[in-house]
Amino acid sequence: MNGSRITAVGHYQPAKVLTNDDLAALVDTSDEWIRSRVGIRTRHIAAPDEPVDELAAHAAAKALAAAGLAPGDIDLVLVATSTAVDRSPNMA
Repeated sequence: MNGSRITAVGHYQPAKVLTNDDLAALVDTSDEWIRSRVGIRTRHIAAPDEPVDELAAHAAAKALAAAGLAPGDIDLVLVATSTAVDRSPNMA
């Protein structure tokens, strides 16, 4: 087959949940203020020992399972993120 296609998708959310009330205890805001402006009620927070590439691997495993594929069946994985593993680029 030529070309590319999206066969399945996967997702992963870290276990730690930060609610709007939790956030309001840290900064001057409220659950109502956040919900009325952006609609967010909770957000999942990655642990310090849970890097973005590990989160991506969990999501990829779910996508592979949903597609009925093995890792070796994939020719290319393209990742775009604003949450890099390192604060500065690795040596090329």
